[in-house]
Amino acid sequence: RILNLARGELVCDQDMIAALETGRVAKYVTDFPNDTIATVKNVIAMPHLGASTPESEDNCAMMAARQVRDYLDNGNIVNSVNLPVLSMAWAAKNRVCVLTKGADAAAIAAAVPAVASASKTRGEYGYFLLDTDAQVDTDAIAALPGVLRVRVLHQ
Repeated sequence: RILNLARGELVCDQDMIAALETGRVAKYVTDFPNDTIATVKNVIAMPHLGASTPESEDNCAMMAARQVRDYLDNGNIVNSVNLPVLSMAWAAKNRVCVLTKGADAAAIAAAVPAVASASKTRGEYGYFLLDTDAQVDTDAIAALPGVLRVRVLHQ
């Protein structure tokens, strides 16, 4: 059994096919299958999940840009390593985004007449998304103990 998780070019396809046909190699596992080897009997072809290829770096950069834009446009936090991960579809014309550290969730909820809301915590931090059609007093929310930042978005 041979596992090739490095590069497809390290193994000669024709030699591997011959070794599989004679039984000298029972299975060949590769995450770099090509048209020649992918359909051969006793080949286990897997997707390559490399993180340092030019393609993956481009994909990661695009994903990060989309997630930053989603945060700026919608207040959604995706794949964060330090803040709560929270996303919500819009339900009103205004979205109040509140980042907290030890704040009273009930006090935040009471400060915004929300049509829809969601909240999540991660460690000491809390994050709230509150959708409302009402005017929002950001100064009153920001004055609540434990509130670090208040942001209002408009759809």
